[in-house]
Amino acid sequence: MRPTYELLGLVLLAALAAGCERASAFKPGSQVIAKVNGIEISAREAAGAQALEKIIDRELLVQKALAAGLDRDPQVVQSIDHARRQLLAQAYLEGAAAAASKSTPEEIRAFYANNPALFGERRIYRLRELAVSAPAELIDVLRAEAARAGDLDEVAGWLRLRNARFSALNVTQPAEQLPLSQLPQLARMREGEIAVFASPLGASVVQLVQAEDAPLSEQQAAPVIEQFLAARKRMKLADAEVRKLRDGARIEYVGDIKR
Repeated sequence: MRPTYELLGLVLLAALAAGCERASAFKPGSQVIAKVNGIEISAREAAGAQALEKIIDRELLVQKALAAGLDRDPQVVQSIDHARRQLLAQAYLEGAAAAASKSTPEEIRAFYANNPALFGERRIYRLRELAVSAPAELIDVLRAEAARAGDLDEVAGWLRLRNARFSALNVTQPAEQLPLSQLPQLARMREGEIAVFASPLGASVVQLVQAEDAPLSEQQAAPVIEQFLAARKRMKLADAEVRKLRDGARIEYVGDIKR
């Protein structure tokens, strides 16, 4: 199977970047742990034997790509430039967002209190689900039918009569792995109850089989909450930085391109 130009571009970019490091920034004392046709691989490039083997495989592919002149192919050059710009943009945003303040105990406590379904009242849910491909106008009709049904099999039969496409699933998941928009209703449901949720493809018809209490104390949840809040703050800072840059830039849309 012929590799895609995008994949080759990323492989080449990584190799060229690594080559520049080897040529200009190889620090004395960095341990060389392998050589691939004379190209050195240092300990800082690989953590563990499995990672080293992957780097060796990549280096072999890069050497063959370079020998074939793929680094001069216009599509590969374009992909390398695109990946380079993506990496530079990401590096800038990460630097701009590094100033995000650490979450305070009060912020952690408030987030814990405001999300009981994730923490203090956390459950592990066993669900039967019908993932239905349906137009938006069918959702209300489906919701009414599900309210009358005594079991998910009845809903499945109703869907078959209307030649609706759906797949049946059995799911066991903790609260944090379920869509946050569904949690409040799921937390109120009794075993055997059925609910209908809108989904990107149509609807998700869910019957609660069992809900097992599995609460997390504030102390247990604190590290997870701190990571989440930190990520959210970094995202807000990154968004603000992009808005500031756009406000200060001269952006011109050419031709038929519309905002």
